[in-house]
Amino acid sequence: MRADRLLSIILLLQTRGKMTAKALGEELEISRRTILRDINALSFSGVPVYSEGGHGGGFSLDEAYRTTLTGLNTKEVQSLFVSSNSEALRDVGLGDAGERLLLKLLAALPNPHHSTADHIRQRLMIDPTWWWHETSISPYWEEIQRAVYEDRMIHAQYENFDGKIAERTLAPYSLICKSSVWYLLAERDGELRTYRVNRFHSVQLLDGSFTRRPDFDLPAYWRAHTQNLENFSSGYHCTLRVHPERISFIKTLMPGRWEMAADAEDNGWKTISLSMDSDLQAKMLVFGLAGFVEVVEPGELKEAVAAQAREILEQLAL
Repeated sequence: MRADRLLSIILLLQTRGKMTAKALGEELEISRRTILRDINALSFSGVPVYSEGGHGGGFSLDEAYRTTLTGLNTKEVQSLFVSSNSEALRDVGLGDAGERLLLKLLAALPNPHHSTADHIRQRLMIDPTWWWHETSISPYWEEIQRAVYEDRMIHAQYENFDGKIAERTLAPYSLICKSSVWYLLAERDGELRTYRVNRFHSVQLLDGSFTRRPDFDLPAYWRAHTQNLENFSSGYHCTLRVHPERISFIKTLMPGRWEMAADAEDNGWKTISLSMDSDLQAKMLVFGLAGFVEVVEPGELKEAVAAQAREILEQLAL
């Protein structure tokens, strides 16, 4: 365990530069005293770790020092070579580079680890792509990428969730691929917002650039953003009574957005509470489950479904 921890300290200092004992301890979840002992052990073994006291000080490595792949353990080698989908990398022109990187890593591994890499690649695969997704990328994909890479402002026409198209002047920070769908994280009016790339109707690169927030960190921001979405409680909520044959369908269609009530036995029908994006989504679900669902609440949903059903019957009678 200590050998892995010492290697982690070296890698952290290589990738992040100068770090304090407090920062290293928080990253590795160990005490400051343990970090100081580990630093002494690294120095004693010949690793060029330097310390600097005072404000702005910390520990750092000699710039010419680089560790090798010989310190990798079996699980770390396995995690490197898990078979994964490279579609997202191909979208941004990095698919071939990713494949070459794996070949170089394999070549750099000590021989005893080669069989480990092949073993895991044939037994575990992570595919982040949804079953059905759009294969065509946005016609403004190149402009969006360039704006992100060059910190260029853009003027765009964007289609909102309700179908209305609005003019936007944006400072594009980052591109994020979530379940095979690309999103643009951009700043507008001093606030970071997320835009679905395939909803842009036009994108114009502007001459002006922007300055990123000095404290912005994409992985940290996205973790907090997704957590906020999961905890967001002001969306549309409804409660349905559902036939047992359709319970599995709802669970598959809306993972993480349902909660089952503890019902008394009633011919197998179950009460299920759902969180949705809008009343339109709720109406579509109810119509799709026609004959296998009853609306419990809200009353407005029940009335809206009944009114819509009457309109459909009237149209069919014409």
